[in-house]
Amino acid sequence: MIIEQDENGCYAYCPQLEGCQSQGKNVEEALSRIREAIDLYLETLTPEEIRDRLSRDVLTTAVEVKVA
Repeated sequence: MIIEQDENGCYAYCPQLEGCQSQGKNVEEALSRIREAIDLYLETLTPEEIRDRLSRDVLTTAVEVKVA
């Protein structure tokens, strides 16, 4: 799961589960809400669909760029 924070709060989403996202006023609230969203999302899938989605690798890295 990924959580992004800005002046409006936190936005959480799960790249492996397309469309599974939530938000909150702070990190703790966003975490609580995305957990609930993930539970509800997984309830709509078959065991095979869950296995397929959760077997995907999601890689992250940092990239440096020059800002003018």
